Amino acid sequence: MSNKVKVVICGKDFTLQTAESSNYVFGLARTLESRITEITDSNSSASPFTAAIMVGLATLDDLNKANAKLDALRDQSKEYVDEAGKTRLERDAALQEVEAMRSKVAMLERELREKNAK
Repeated sequence: MSNKVKVVICGKDFTLQTAESSNYVFGLARTLESRITEITDSNSSASPFTAAIMVGLATLDDLNKANAKLDALRDQSKEYVDEAGKTRLERDAALQEVEAMRSKVAMLERELREKNAK
């Protein structure tokens, strides 16, 4: 479902077509305007356009760093899953060996009882 949402950023009206809720888009617009205002307030020579470019670059930097962290977490979780699979195989092999040993012990106990019975 597509919504038309009208927001005001730096005194300019923007109508956006989005699948997101209007509250979500309003929140984004408030955050963007706040970041632009922060830059223009701290640097009187920065225009809203320049500040918007700086905010955009900072946001892309944040996104790239977050994606790199996400990729690292995916790689780490894949390693954990692989290690868990290997450990499961080792456990299964150990359980088979234990079962084989139990069978052998039971067989030896039977043989011992039979010898002692004679």
